[in-house]
Amino acid sequence: MSTNNIKLERIVTKGCPQGSHCGSGLWNIFYNSLLNLKFSKRTKIIAFADDILLLTRAKTVRETDNIANIELSKISAWAKDNKTRFNDQKSKVMLITRRKRRERKEL
Repeated sequence: MSTNNIKLERIVTKGCPQGSHCGSGLWNIFYNSLLNLKFSKRTKIIAFADDILLLTRAKTVRETDNIANIELSKISAWAKDNKTRFNDQKSKVMLITRRKRRERKEL
């Protein structure tokens, strides 16, 4: 029985490899300035591992949308200043509301 030992190597030019010992520490240092941006009192930003959650709260969907766009422009400017990008394919929006929808009646 033979085993093939395959060794993969890659030069890291920025950031650090996922799962590395210093990865979480570097992430904390790097994203600390993002988490300390001045957001409105209707906004809260939460970080978990390498994910960021932006919460906005308002009385109407339109107002929530406006607040979120203002806050996202701050985050976008921060990313540009820090020469980093967020993956659009992994970014999601979710609306949570207490307003009840009227069900459409099929004609």
